[in-house]
Amino acid sequence: MRVLLTANPGTSIFMSMAPLGWALRTAGHEVRFASQPFFADTITQAGLTAVPVGRSSDFSRILTSMGITEEAVEEARSGLSEPYDVVEDPENATWEGVFPPYETEVERYKYETFPIIGGLVQFALAWKPDLVVWEPFTYAGPIAAKACGAAHARLLWGVDVYGPTREIFLRLKDGQPAAAREDPLADWLGGYGRKHGFEFTEDMTTGNFTIDQLPASLQAETGLPSVPMRFVPYGGAATVPKWLWAQPERPRIALTLGTTATEHFAGYTVDIQDVLDALADLDVEVVATVAEHEQGKLARVPDNARLLSYVPLHALAPTCAAVINHAGGGTLTTFALHAVPQLTLPHHFDEPILARKLAEQGAGLVLGTAEANGRTIREAVQRLLGEPGFREGADRLRAELLAMPSPNEVVPRLEELTAEFRADG
Repeated sequence: MRVLLTANPGTSIFMSMAPLGWALRTAGHEVRFASQPFFADTITQAGLTAVPVGRSSDFSRILTSMGITEEAVEEARSGLSEPYDVVEDPENATWEGVFPPYETEVERYKYETFPIIGGLVQFALAWKPDLVVWEPFTYAGPIAAKACGAAHARLLWGVDVYGPTREIFLRLKDGQPAAAREDPLADWLGGYGRKHGFEFTEDMTTGNFTIDQLPASLQAETGLPSVPMRFVPYGGAATVPKWLWAQPERPRIALTLGTTATEHFAGYTVDIQDVLDALADLDVEVVATVAEHEQGKLARVPDNARLLSYVPLHALAPTCAAVINHAGGGTLTTFALHAVPQLTLPHHFDEPILARKLAEQGAGLVLGTAEANGRTIREAVQRLLGEPGFREGADRLRAELLAMPSPNEVVPRLEELTAEFRADG
């Protein structure tokens, strides 16, 4: 069959999708990955065939077009932004509280997706894929799928806050007077439907089915049809340095806080110098991945620390006794696959949810932004190293992950579902 994957040009999101592309390709299917033109090199570097569609844009231009200020972006550090924060307290959700931010979020979808919609639909009509796989922010995917009659699936890269938010929105909408039952997402998607000869259907918001890369213990519960798939770490072009060939002589602690903090926000939420200094007298080896422009802000690097701008996490994780991270889905799951106890310092979007769920499994500890500093991080690291219960919890989580089917094992199920949902199926 022909499979079209698509995403807005976010590197970490793309990397979470690439292993499924490989699995489909090695199973003998034709695979194409469509995104904005400037992102083609990232796609081809992963060994996948790129389809440049539409025009190139970027995150900062989207924010500027929408009038979103640096202050508003910085506030997003506090965790789930509106309207997704409604999933934390659905029973107290109100139409007046949910509708305005939901409408604003749909406007963001429009700005993010508009550059590729026309080109993606044009390519889908010409190539005629059987299945379109899209990530939660790329609604060009279901539009193109419906236009050409393909089945379509959402591929999650983190906690599914989107499905539950949609469910809460629909419940509140149904409680409004008929004249007030506005649905900006359905209206927007339906507008493209009328342009391309189809009507809006609810599957356009969450897919005919969802491919879920998180184990049940870390995922939000939804009633949506899903296909579990084990996360396979991929971080781009990678070379294993010689120092990483052998196991360390002392317990190795990884410190990695992701790229979002420095690419889209003003910097890390914790003082890296404070953390390195606090760990300096422990009998451990610290391997810290720190953006180059942030490294220049450090006054010193302790003797027990190795500072790098990048190291492949899937190669680093097996050598670690513990990790300090931001609870980003890819980072957290990579270390979980190797049963590494984790100290998470969450600050953005679904990270607080993932961090809390990880701690509930006994696989680590969590420190919020307000309480994370050198002293508290040092104390938490000592607990992770000294209390065997954390390794036991990490072992359980690893077993749960390994019990999930690999991308290769998922392919036959995707073939069945594609045949079921394709327009001619």
